Amino acid sequence: MYFPSRALRFSLPVALLVLTAGCATDGGITGVNPSIPAATKTAQLRPGDNLTVVLQGVPDPSTNPVQIDDQGLISLPFIGSLAAAGTSPAELSTRVRETYIAKKIYTTVDVSVSVTERYVYVGGEVVHPGRIIWAPDLTMTKAIQAAGGFTLYAKEEKIALVRDERTYDLNAKLAQKNPAQDPRLMPGDSLQAPRSAF
Repeated sequence: MYFPSRALRFSLPVALLVLTAGCATDGGITGVNPSIPAATKTAQLRPGDNLTVVLQGVPDPSTNPVQIDDQGLISLPFIGSLAAAGTSPAELSTRVRETYIAKKIYTTVDVSVSVTERYVYVGGEVVHPGRIIWAPDLTMTKAIQAAGGFTLYAKEEKIALVRDERTYDLNAKLAQKNPAQDPRLMPGDSLQAPRSAF
């Protein structure tokens, strides 16, 4: 009959103890997500934004719901297409008013522009990739939940946030354990959940 050597009998329990200790850490997610600067272009309008343009002080006042198209344009009665992306709502109000007056449609007109819906984009390994309506309290984990949550293949520890043409790697598991590590999103942000190798 075979009896393992004394050294082997000692090392086997130690090895099992080390292995099980390494596997037992489920809540041991540590670290911090990077500090992400606020968007520098938050006030700027961008393609996809839904706006309401109100014309007053004219014989035919109107409220015009418009969306900025992929070329950054909106279309309004009598003046047609007008560049809107890259401006603030106040700058667009001035541009609309000046265009109506320059084209001699109206001699005076009061214009107000308000944003009705703005979006963030969630892609990759989520159940329903696409755009999510932005709200001031929207965070990374809330946006992922709104997109149906992660698929089975998502690499939750390496979510890419793109803001102002810079990419930040975020850990969604860390954000779920510690809400202070769940960054708020800004209009136009994009989240990408990559596929895990396993």
